[in-house]
Amino acid sequence: MGDRLVDALSAQAFSALQASPGARAYHDKQRDRGLGHRPALRQLANRLVGILHGCLKTRTCYDETTAWLHHAEKAAA
Repeated sequence: MGDRLVDALSAQAFSALQASPGARAYHDKQRDRGLGHRPALRQLANRLVGILHGCLKTRTCYDETTAWLHHAEKAAA
């Protein structure tokens, strides 16, 4: 079962690269730090799980701006 979860999270992260500017920026930042594509994708998957957890905890829908705001503010500073 663990492999299926990892595969699903990897697929979600890969899809997010195409659809989410925030996810793309996060992935690119990980690459700029010297990570390869797969480790950067794994970091993105972990971040997406954290975002999902936050949405479930606060009972709010996903919002692109809110989800990536923290990372955008750090990049601007």
